[in-house]
Amino acid sequence: MYLKHFGLKRQPFSNLPDLSLFYEGGRRGEVVEAIIYAILGGEGILKVVGEVGSGKTMLCHYLMAQLPPEVEVVYLVNPSLSPENIFHAIATELKLSPPDNADRLHVMHMIQDYLVQRYSENCQVVVCIDEAQGMPIETLEEIRLLSNLETQRQKLLQIVLFGQPELDVNLDGYGIRQLKDRIAHSFYLEPLDKSDILQYLIVRMRATGLSGEGVFHPRAAKLVAKEAQGLIRRTNTLANKSLMAAYVERANQVTVKHVRTAMEDCDFLRSERSVKKSIGWNWYSAMAAGLVAVGIGFAGLGAYNMFSTDGITQAHASAAPEMSTEKRIEHTAVEEKTPMMNQSERIARVEKTKSQFFEQRVKKGHTLRMAVFLAAPRTHLPGWNPRQESAVEMN
Repeated sequence: MYLKHFGLKRQPFSNLPDLSLFYEGGRRGEVVEAIIYAILGGEGILKVVGEVGSGKTMLCHYLMAQLPPEVEVVYLVNPSLSPENIFHAIATELKLSPPDNADRLHVMHMIQDYLVQRYSENCQVVVCIDEAQGMPIETLEEIRLLSNLETQRQKLLQIVLFGQPELDVNLDGYGIRQLKDRIAHSFYLEPLDKSDILQYLIVRMRATGLSGEGVFHPRAAKLVAKEAQGLIRRTNTLANKSLMAAYVERANQVTVKHVRTAMEDCDFLRSERSVKKSIGWNWYSAMAAGLVAVGIGFAGLGAYNMFSTDGITQAHASAAPEMSTEKRIEHTAVEEKTPMMNQSERIARVEKTKSQFFEQRVKKGHTLRMAVFLAAPRTHLPGWNPRQESAVEMN
């Protein structure tokens, strides 16, 4: 859509493994050279690990294209092969055509005979396994058995595992330690830094036909680098959408505004924002719940102290004005005429007072976790002590 507008001959930021667009920066070129050196030296098993979208598949295809003609390549893109099928898959890629009913041992002998023949012809065979983190542990163990095929001087079969960081986790298992010990070299594809991303955008645009100045404004390129987090696949997606946003406005340069427009249409950025928002909201909710719980605890404790039997008695005693001798005698005489309340009557009076209090609180919109407990009658419980039960409930 925007190719003619920017003077391009083809898509600059496709995620397909176009080898002419391979970027050697970010140590990608050095990794390829090191792998080629290890393969030609007969090192055995190699491992390349990188995060999702870091360019492992592109690097794998570029590696296979750079190997000399005397190196025969088997490329396995389906990592979910079972241990029974892995030998058949490799034999098929080598054009050996094993019988359908051939057992595992028979196919393995066919592969071994072929490798010996290729070695006598001064040729090598290398198996490149993409997305190796998805390969079952049992199948990886079968790969180790293939790596045992060797002469006194050199391995007959080279193996290169390409995978995400989960591959390292799988290889840390105790049952697969023999394969891990046979890995001669491990290479890690780190995310591109900001300067690499800026160069990456320029290299891709010029490789696809751009003849003038850079299309991406420096600030726009920095924003792409920041949001893509150094991952090539994300950089391609964001750069492609930014070019489309600039084309819609018939702009000759991609600005920060166009990149921000593209960001709104990127699923990986939307999902990350949702996760961050969810984490922030959960943290806020947890803090708010904690503060409410503390407040409820203090409110319930205060309500208990206010309406417990001992509290009322003590408050009444402390609030009673000091009486003269004559008044005290008269008061004592009145009390002697008034029958003393028994325990059940005193409890009923306290319960009534508490119920009235909480009815007023509910009418005012207050909600207390301790309300149901404190307002509930306890007269049916023999030997009930309100202070002891409140302590249990509070704990």
